[in-house]
Amino acid sequence: MPHTESAWKRLRQADKRRRRNRVVAKQLREKRKVLTEALKGTDEAAKTKEVKTVQQALDRAASKGYIHKNKAARLKSRLAKKLKAPAAAPAAK
Repeated sequence: MPHTESAWKRLRQADKRRRRNRVVAKQLREKRKVLTEALKGTDEAAKTKEVKTVQQALDRAASKGYIHKNKAARLKSRLAKKLKAPAAAPAAK
């Protein structure tokens, strides 16, 4: 356990940040899961809407420091790549 007042404060801050980060990370996972389901469908408008929603959430999380800006950029790039990919092409025989 911390002995100094500053150590106690750091413990409180770390706990508060951990709880907040977990909430944000869970929200991002849920949004990406919804997007994955939308990408499986055929409605192009729904796909682009969900991609935009997830990209905005990633930008917001990166700007507030919940995730690194490079991670947000990487995830956004992968989402755009999935959106542009042709619908599941039938396997060639």
